[in-house]
Amino acid sequence: MAVPAEVPVLEVEGLSHRFGERKALDGVSFAIPAGRFVALLGLNGAGKTTLFSLITRLYNNQTGGIRVFGVDMRRHPARALARIGVVFQQPTLDPDLTVLQNLRYHGGLHGLSSKRITESTREELTRIGLADRADERVRSLSGGQRRRVEIARALLHRPDLLLLDEPTVGLDIELRRQVLDHVHALCRERGLAVLWATHLIDEAWADDGVVVLHRGRVLAAGPVAELRAEADGVSLGEAFGRLTAAAAPRGGAP
Repeated sequence: MAVPAEVPVLEVEGLSHRFGERKALDGVSFAIPAGRFVALLGLNGAGKTTLFSLITRLYNNQTGGIRVFGVDMRRHPARALARIGVVFQQPTLDPDLTVLQNLRYHGGLHGLSSKRITESTREELTRIGLADRADERVRSLSGGQRRRVEIARALLHRPDLLLLDEPTVGLDIELRRQVLDHVHALCRERGLAVLWATHLIDEAWADDGVVVLHRGRVLAAGPVAELRAEADGVSLGEAFGRLTAAAAPRGGAP
């Protein structure tokens, strides 16, 4: 379905969330347009996983709003979630099933027809270069190959928004690069919008968007180049360091 360019694929507005007395998110707001790779940068404990849990309805948002193509997540969760694909931080493939069985099972959960599952599975496995290993058990694949299969699985129902929560954890430098290259190619070739949560500064490329999340609050949101320019042209890592240092509690407590 075509979406007007002015309608964000994902819009988060004034989102806050508590676990008892602890505020995990505090007035988080940002938007992602179609075809944009946005890195959600934050240290461990920044609130990235809580944010993903709210967007995917693992938690109900307590205040604020989440809209996917203008569809309110709380009022119409099925319509909104149908447009989203998700790769969680922890691996979720069944290692004792084959690659094909994992994908077919996921397609069935989404209510896809057998014909569509077959077509989408063939297309996605060819895209990630693993069509010849469709009948092998997942446990025989490398860590990078498993991540690519998880991305292929998340794309079976042809979503317009892909969420990835720390997807390169445990991968070496070369495998991280391969996964990043693959997801950026999806943005270019399909117009897919991506929210990529990470604590690794180098996973945000120069022409990406970035949302800096720290202690549950958004400190900056926009193009990487803009964030660097506002910090006098320093590297993204230095700009990130300045922002988080300025937001630290008085007294220097971490």
